[in-house]
Amino acid sequence: MSVKQPSVAESLKHGMVETIGGVGDISEATVDAVSRTIVRALEGVDEVSGALGSVIRHTVTETVAAAYEVGAEIGATARGSMVGILRGTQEIGVEAADAAEDAAHALVTSTVAMGGDLARAARGAIEGAIQGAGELGIDAEEAAAAAANGALDAAEQVGVKATDAVRKVVTGTIRGVKVVAAEPFRSDARRQL
Repeated sequence: MSVKQPSVAESLKHGMVETIGGVGDISEATVDAVSRTIVRALEGVDEVSGALGSVIRHTVTETVAAAYEVGAEIGATARGSMVGILRGTQEIGVEAADAAEDAAHALVTSTVAMGGDLARAARGAIEGAIQGAGELGIDAEEAAAAAANGALDAAEQVGVKATDAVRKVVTGTIRGVKVVAAEPFRSDARRQL
């Protein structure tokens, strides 16, 4: 009889639940766990850019689920996830803006799926992009704009009210960085529906 080995995402979720439960600081607990998961999942992959989006989505989905399981605040979860993703992807040589956009999209989508506050998730993703950029020596405005675009894109898929709520929290100056997001893809006529 063979024993089923847990997937990377399942291992992450289990580890996050234990770590968060013991530490109580979701942001710090998330950074290292997410970074390690990203690097481990993409080690030896020939076409990293093709696998990146899927790895980020799975990692974020399990991280958000673990955070909700222990009652952690979604903004801190999003911030720690984003920093961890930026660290992990830099280690394997992936463009930070691409990772930030994918991560923010996944954070908002996963938060919505859990019935959480997508505006807090979006704000946490932007803060994490800014923090991660500062730590890694990359352009904070570019990372923040990419994260804002990913969050807005995910919110747009939910609806007009979600898009408006996210737009309010991801534009302007956040942590001393001017965030300039591209406008969502809806036309003004469709937005009024």
